[in-house]
Amino acid sequence: MKLLLLGSGGREHALAWKIAQSPKIDKLYIAPGNAGTANEGENVNIKADDFASIKQFVLENNIDMVVVGPEDPLVKGIYDEFKHDEQLKSVPVIGPSKQGAVLEGSKEFAKGFMQRHAVPTAAYRSFTSETLEEGLRFLETLQPPYVLKADGLCAGKGVLILPTLDEAKKELKEMLSGMFGNASATVVIEEFLSGIECSVFVLTDGKDYKILPEAKDYKRIGEHDTGLNTGGMGSVSPVPFADKEFMQKVENYIIRPTVEGLAAEGIDYKGFIFFGLIRVDRDYSCAKAGDPMVIEYNVRMGDPETETVMLRLKSDLVDLLEGVAEGNLAEKSIEFDPRSAVCVMLVSGGYPEHYEKGYPITGINDVKDSIVFHAGTALKDGEVVTNGGRVIAVSSYGANKAEALQKSFQEAQKIQFTKKYFRSDIGEDL
Repeated sequence: MKLLLLGSGGREHALAWKIAQSPKIDKLYIAPGNAGTANEGENVNIKADDFASIKQFVLENNIDMVVVGPEDPLVKGIYDEFKHDEQLKSVPVIGPSKQGAVLEGSKEFAKGFMQRHAVPTAAYRSFTSETLEEGLRFLETLQPPYVLKADGLCAGKGVLILPTLDEAKKELKEMLSGMFGNASATVVIEEFLSGIECSVFVLTDGKDYKILPEAKDYKRIGEHDTGLNTGGMGSVSPVPFADKEFMQKVENYIIRPTVEGLAAEGIDYKGFIFFGLIRVDRDYSCAKAGDPMVIEYNVRMGDPETETVMLRLKSDLVDLLEGVAEGNLAEKSIEFDPRSAVCVMLVSGGYPEHYEKGYPITGINDVKDSIVFHAGTALKDGEVVTNGGRVIAVSSYGANKAEALQKSFQEAQKIQFTKKYFRSDIGEDL
């Protein structure tokens, strides 16, 4: 089989690493890929949302399947582009339709969907610049901290959690006057949920689903969850509190109603669903202390969670993807590696604000006990250089979390680039 994977981050390198292990794969292409994905397959210089070039490449190279890594091409409708093209409709695209991608593309739609299907989530209301005064009054009815979410895609930066009412009012005004461009033309204000978070992933063919290994990621730039939000500084799997009883509740109250809800609303959905969950530590109107609630949906795998989830997925990923494409996922089996897997993200100094690119990276080949996934890297004159805020994910197996983390922290020291930074407290809160 010839497979084309779209994307260029750490998630895509981890997916490419797993896909390349499948005996079903004859040729793997990654568009556009990065310096690391070039070790798993062949990079193609096409952007993940350049549909015309992707279509041409698929036809010229007899591609059998397209797997979409990031959210942008999905929200822009790549699934529908293929489905409605006479020459391409037989090539399966792993990812939801444009309508399905609205689960991530619009926070307001996602919240409404959860309400319609009784999926436990925080109480909320949506506001625009026309209803700003109502929004300010609604904030006065809530307890701090205050949660403000831009309705559209903001590359993981559109959620603000504010400690005081004055700050919440100030930020609401700024968001509605274009802080995130069109993405914050509508702002969702919701009650703050108190507890501990984790990420759960499923693969669905639209009828049935398989639950993948769960993970916990770390969003803040600073040790002990301080400082600005990032795309993710590391991840851990398994998650100790996501035990059999907790995961049974996740399946019964959240996963099944979501997959059935998509089908009931006639939404074409064949791909990954990411559930950003919180195990609440007090009672809410739709959940008791210790129960899971949904913070958000994503319509693809998470990053940096993929860099641990793929390590723990023992089954052939391509076999599962074929099950999605052919609608017989229920017949496929899924197996997990019992070991712990962790990922520690090496980032550019200054990230998530201003940072510089183009610094040479050394020591990657000296890493022996971990798997190196490239995120923001590029090849320049035969040399690997930094090309993003999150540069490299160092992922490791261990008999337990502590052993896996020790390996990642140790191996992370071998990789060097100017102004390198990583958090040395990943997993400490578990």
